[in-house]
Amino acid sequence: MRVSVTEAKGQLTELVRRAEAGDEVILTRHGHAAVRLVPMKETPDRKSRRALLEAVKAAGAAKAAAGPKAARSQDFLYGDDGMPE
Repeated sequence: MRVSVTEAKGQLTELVRRAEAGDEVILTRHGHAAVRLVPMKETPDRKSRRALLEAVKAAGAAKAAAGPKAARSQDFLYGDDGMPE
């Protein structure tokens, strides 16, 4: 089903229902396809979301490399007397 964006404004609820039921709903702008309404996949439960977040966190921690301490990052700018060189 193809519907212009202007027409869709007045019948959005019905278009969403049709998309949820499996109908292909395409919104057009100036006669060209612009957007396709598709139903959302089933949302993951809290336990699987937590597991995914933990996996991402562990992967990020594994890639992180320790760098120089911020307190020492600009020591090369100063001499032994603490004055700028």
